Amino acid sequence: MKTFVSDGVELAYIDEAASSDSGNRGAILLIHGFASSVDMNWIGPGWVDLLTREGFRVIAFDNRGHGESQKLYELGDYGAPLMAEDARRLLDHLGLARADVMGYSMGARIAAFLAIRHPDHVRSVIFGGLGGNMIRPMAGSDMIARALEADSINDVSDPVGQTFRRFAEQTASDLKALASCMRSAREPISQEMIGALRCPALVAVGSKDEIAGSAGELAAILPQGKALDITGRDHMRAVGDPIYKKGVLEFLNERP
Repeated sequence: MKTFVSDGVELAYIDEAASSDSGNRGAILLIHGFASSVDMNWIGPGWVDLLTREGFRVIAFDNRGHGESQKLYELGDYGAPLMAEDARRLLDHLGLARADVMGYSMGARIAAFLAIRHPDHVRSVIFGGLGGNMIRPMAGSDMIARALEADSINDVSDPVGQTFRRFAEQTASDLKALASCMRSAREPISQEMIGALRCPALVAVGSKDEIAGSAGELAAILPQGKALDITGRDHMRAVGDPIYKKGVLEFLNERP
């Protein structure tokens, strides 16, 4: 992975050109979820290959505290608005005035702040793994942080905490950095903020996702919103689903 410095923080990223026989459909920026990485969220499930074959230049980065990016341990080093500025600086670093943007879960919150604060940078936005709960406070963040800080997963009794701890261990994440990220201030996103977004938007959520909330609820607030239910998938298993991929490609083909 390549690296760049965002306000003093070194971040790792990929920049993959579109397949030579697919034309040039512009750039798409991918923003992964909590405890994940470019490799886990986008390369492994086949998104990078799919999008480059479809003619997109694919840019994706490991969020601060994640993957191959710099690990930070202060609460003030995290938060979706701050991490949205990392995304904006990466686009600036690459000389890109505008891109389609897709975020999953925490990455969807980051994508929302990018679109809210820098609308000229965002051609369209795809919120994966986060629906109506985007405009509600996240419940259980302290419990998840304590699960990440526990000496062993065997010391974690809460099922949700166990899920996050197990996933963090599977991705070989820095548990201390993730706990700081989870405990950081969570600036709310209001219905009015979402309602002010004018770009085309797709909300894609698994039909069994108990974390995200309803895709239809969030899409109804967005002026150009569209909902996609990923049938039979929960939060962790929707990322690489064919329904999700097909829906995203149809959305990108239809959007202005």
